[in-house]
Amino acid sequence: MEGIECMKQILILGGGAAGIIAAIAAAENSPDCRVTILEKNPRIGKKLLATGNGRCNLDNTSISPDCYFTSDQNTMKEMLAHIDRADPLGWFRQHGLLCRSDEAGRIYPYSNQAADVLNLLLYWLEQQKVELRCGCAVRDIDRRGAAYVVTAADGQRFMADAVICALGGKAGPQFGTDGFGLELARLCGCAMEPVYPCLVPLNSEKKQIAGLSGVRVKGEISLWDGERLLRTENGEVQFTDYGISGIAVMQLSGLLGPHYHLRQPEIHVDLFPHLAEQELVSYLQERSRLLPETDARGFMTGLVHPRVGAAVWKAADMGKEERKLSTLSSGEWGKLAHSLKCWRFRGLSPTDWKNAQTTGGGIALSQLCSDSFQLRGCEGLYFVGETVDCAGCCGGYNLHWAFGSGLLAGHHAAMLLKNQRKSSAKAPKTQKSAAKKKKKS
Repeated sequence: MEGIECMKQILILGGGAAGIIAAIAAAENSPDCRVTILEKNPRIGKKLLATGNGRCNLDNTSISPDCYFTSDQNTMKEMLAHIDRADPLGWFRQHGLLCRSDEAGRIYPYSNQAADVLNLLLYWLEQQKVELRCGCAVRDIDRRGAAYVVTAADGQRFMADAVICALGGKAGPQFGTDGFGLELARLCGCAMEPVYPCLVPLNSEKKQIAGLSGVRVKGEISLWDGERLLRTENGEVQFTDYGISGIAVMQLSGLLGPHYHLRQPEIHVDLFPHLAEQELVSYLQERSRLLPETDARGFMTGLVHPRVGAAVWKAADMGKEERKLSTLSSGEWGKLAHSLKCWRFRGLSPTDWKNAQTTGGGIALSQLCSDSFQLRGCEGLYFVGETVDCAGCCGGYNLHWAFGSGLLAGHHAAMLLKNQRKSSAKAPKTQKSAAKKKKKS
């Protein structure tokens, strides 16, 4: 076929975390097969360098299905079990990476440098003679018999016996991810779940955040749907000019995906989680007796940030800030305590893809084999990483999924080609033996 580079090889589409480790795993398990990475960026691993604020939070000591967002929990649990058995962290140790964990279970390279993780992966790519073709954007993929033809944006075509698609999702377009991996999956006939920005700051009603931009508070942050509590996180809320941010908020943002069907989502912030509400009422009243002539501004000083104090006072509908505390009734002290324990934010929606750490939704998990991430009915075609309908919480969960799915696909693709070679090697002998029997008879 003119213009097609014919080779016995495995093609990896995308040079991110999942694609790189898939390439190494495939080359290690099939040394006589050519492995090639096609990457649209000038270099591979661009997004990997930014993970963990440049420290590369590559795993977590507490991997659990509860830490992932998907529309298919049962299949996700099966896939996660296979990833756990593949042991991505163990693979890194066997390849020379020394790691350490922090008090929250987040695992980093011992050097705290994402560049060291990428350099180690580059070393193993070179050792396994994996070919890198950067600046090569993929345009299409087509099946030709038992093989696949991948067409690049410049018209160049590659034929391969197996293709591992690791093109990412839509999150972080500044790193070169434009969502084409999802479009390619559709072209391959994959059933898709709606995609949405995940691990992302949230827009909220403007009047609730007026004057708070730049302020940070710590507390217990929970997501509610009407009267139903969905999840609680402890940490920091960062106020912006459009809404609320911070790791705790971003963790909860995954539950705003379309398949969760929330009707009245609200974020509640408890500024005093160590005190029960009635205990806080008693404390506030006792404190007011120490400051009898103080107004709201003076009273809130030393309790919370002044701008937070003003916003909570307003949210509790306590009247003017100049009001003397001595005029407050016991019921009003209860209202103030309740607002400090349950500061509400409504009108929630995810911000844009640029702010998102990962992509929610994607290829329906039922479309893929749980132990290999191979597309059902398409032998030798795999989809891994962020393109798949599974997004993890902050803290190394997404890289655990990316590295694990890449390992499973790379290993399976190599074993697939080995078995194909064995089958083709046996076929001539069988035919030759049958010919001899026919001649004797």
